[in-house]
Amino acid sequence: QVQLVESGGGPVQAGGSLRLSCTISGIVFNVMGWYRQAPGKQRELVASITLSGSLRYATSVKGRFTISRDRSEATIYLEMNSLSVEDTAVYYCNAGGQEGLWGQGTQVTVSS
Repeated sequence: QVQLVESGGGPVQAGGSLRLSCTISGIVFNVMGWYRQAPGKQRELVASITLSGSLRYATSVKGRFTISRDRSEATIYLEMNSLSVEDTAVYYCNAGGQEGLWGQGTQVTVSS
């Protein structure tokens, strides 16, 4: 059974850092990434990475967040630095784009 397992969310103070991890089992997708959804807002792409290493970031996180993928190609990470309260959201791991697979979501709460 194919599934995405996320970890690494939690509470953090503004200016702090968190690292999210997501491991997919059963299949390898070319594109994997992270989306987030804040209360009252639409889900948005945060960052994505392809097997060839192509990266994509939301403008709001450029320079602060880094997405990476391990050599097994089954795990991706999102290193989040200089977090602000605006980064508070549920973060979802995704494989295969909007029509692909989704993780269960992990809450990131940034306090001032």
